[in-house]
Amino acid sequence: MFLFEARRILIVIFGAVLNAVSLNFFLIGANVYASGFTGAAQLISSVFKDFIGFEGLSTGIILFILNIPVAILGWKKVGKGFTVYSVLSVVFTTLFLEILPVMELSEDIILNAVFGGVIGGTGVGITLKHGASTGGMDIVAMVLSRMKDKPIGTYFLILNSIIIAMAGILYEPENALYTLLTLYVTTRVIDALHTRHEKVTAMIITHKAEELQKAIHNTMVRGITILPAKGAYTKEDKNMMYLVVTRYELYDLERIIGEVDPNAFTNIVQTTGIFGFFRKD
Repeated sequence: MFLFEARRILIVIFGAVLNAVSLNFFLIGANVYASGFTGAAQLISSVFKDFIGFEGLSTGIILFILNIPVAILGWKKVGKGFTVYSVLSVVFTTLFLEILPVMELSEDIILNAVFGGVIGGTGVGITLKHGASTGGMDIVAMVLSRMKDKPIGTYFLILNSIIIAMAGILYEPENALYTLLTLYVTTRVIDALHTRHEKVTAMIITHKAEELQKAIHNTMVRGITILPAKGAYTKEDKNMMYLVVTRYELYDLERIIGEVDPNAFTNIVQTTGIFGFFRKD
């Protein structure tokens, strides 16, 4: 258990390093913006620097400030464990943004937009894959999605559209297009590393259905259907556990299965919609 959590913390820290590298080495110097709260923090920092002449508010500091009310919201509405790792990600991202110098490795804005998107998307993707988030819009979108039962992507699209529009209005219209390129690349990389659907269905073939059921319910409140199953080749009697979880619960589910029944066969499929009761809090 300790090694599992230590591994998750290290992954979160590594994701924070990648996010900071993406911003300080590629995006900030080129006035190209990232997605979500990170892009909003960039935009606010740029406005203070270029239009007000105040350079005391860096992207890292603004990102940290924006995430304070979000962390409180997440603690109350999303879950303590998820929020703790999200706060950890924000803290280390802020730290690395302050430590690493802002520089331009290339003067080609397209290269900055693409590589910034790839590195940033990798940081976000591996963080999500291991049961945490980079904070900010992830938490806000989860809360709104539970209240309105709309896809999380809808709220990401709204905030990112505002960032793109402001980039075009405040700076050159080309900046908006390059920002759109970065957001597209980031999204594609995240999708490659981690499922983009909020809900997924897990089908687990196991000899230890009762032990797994207890272990899962000790961690998350999800309905589970247990069906009798039989191996076609071995003729062994088994059980199939069928449950729907959010993408943020996948990492915990994988950990539980690995601890209780490492020999279980698990199939994860995307769930584009459900009818009936699905617990949202």
